[in-house]
Order: sequence, then C-alpha cells, then structure tokens
Amino acid sequence: MKVTVVGCSGSMPGPESAASCYLVEHDGFRLVLDMGHGSLGSLQRFAEVPDIDAVAVTHLHADHWIDLTALYVALRYGPYGISRRLPVFGPDATADRMADAYGMPRSPGTHATFDFRSLPLTSVIGPFRVRTARMNHPVEAYAIRLDADGQSLVYSGDTGRCSELTDLASGADLLVAEASCVDGQDNPPDLHLTGKEAGEAAATARVPHLVITHVPPWNSGETALTEARSIFDGRTTLAAPGLVIDLAR
Repeated sequence: MKVTVVGCSGSMPGPESAASCYLVEHDGFRLVLDMGHGSLGSLQRFAEVPDIDAVAVTHLHADHWIDLTALYVALRYGPYGISRRLPVFGPDATADRMADAYGMPRSPGTHATFDFRSLPLTSVIGPFRVRTARMNHPVEAYAIRLDADGQSLVYSGDTGRCSELTDLASGADLLVAEASCVDGQDNPPDLHLTGKEAGEAAATARVPHLVITHVPPWNSGETALTEARSIFDGRTTLAAPGLVIDLAR
C-alpha cells in the first residue's frame, strides 16, 4: 500500500498546498481520500483522471469535497471516453450537495457520472477492506481505515478528541491525523485536534508511524509536529504535498 499526500492544508488551500486529498494505491487500484479545494489540479501530478478508481469523502465541509465538482467537469466534458460511473463513497447527502453546487435538480443531478454510495461501517473498495468510525465533528464525519495484504492505514478526516479514533487506529501501520489547533489556545470544543492530541491518539493506538496533517495556513506545521513528538515517541512526519509513504518499507 502506498500513500501520496496530494493536499494537506487545513480548512482552506494555502500558498504551498491544496486542501485535503490523499491518493492510496495498492495492486494497481487508485483510491482518493477527500478532494478539497485545488486538489484535482495537484492530483494530476500523481494520477491521470481516467486512472482514478474510486473516491471516498470523509465529510461535507468544503475543504474535503469541493473539488469533486472539478472532477465532475473532467469526467463529463473531458476527452477521456470513460463509460463507467465513478464510485464515490461519502455521507448520505453527498449526491445532493453535488447537485446543489451546480444548481441542478437533485434528480438526476450528477448520477450519470458518479455512482454515489453511502460511506459504510464495513465494506470493500477494490483491494481494500474498509472500516469507518463516526468522528467528533459538527457535521457527519468519519475516519477511514484501509487494510490490504497485512498493511493498514487510518485517516482521521476532521475530528475533535474521541476514543473512536484510537479504537479504529489500534494496531494500524500508519495514522494520518489532523492537527488544526495549537495546544494551550482557546480552541473550540469538539472540532479539531491539536498536535499534542494527535500524538496522544497515536500513542494510545500504538501505531508505529504518525503523519500530522490538516494544519491551516495561519498555524505552524512545525509547532504541530513538536507538540505531537512531546507525547508520541514513534516515527512522526509532517505532511507535505508529494510526500509518499510506502507501507511495505
């Protein structure tokens, strides 16, 4: 299993990164996790549009899904000759949100291009065994766990502190965890993690590798990394566009 960070800026795109987007590849299958602002442009550095096999959206805040609208344009009007509908996994309202973005009737909306499927608690997407857990966030939001051939990845999406994340990540090889907030500040409750809280999650789940992500442009990634390392003594990496992690190595 190989993970490529496409975009990792929190809440909005920043000067050096698109918003949330991660490409996960295994056995030739390409699954995209989240498609925030500007991510489709960056994604094409790592995968051609026709080669995307499925998309999973953790929740419907714009910085995690809005570039599905760009992907729709590419698939609907681009010169790719794709006849299949692209599977898109997400919260139940995903299809309606897409139609609303284009001012379309919700039926048929974009169903001719996307095969919308509710994000399951347990399922299979290509070669991946998938589990999800509801996160501590103001809207319906999920963390996603992918397992394949003895390798495992957990992506937190957006969440405040919660035991559901550590339970899902228990025993995983890699935890990609958001760290939008700074420890010691007056942070809104039940919204996002600090670097310290991401480190606590990784330590509790006993994962060997933590990737810190979703740091907004107005905060410091290095601060989030330092906070995480103050709690977690495993390998800790700050996400950056183009970062590739091969779980087999």
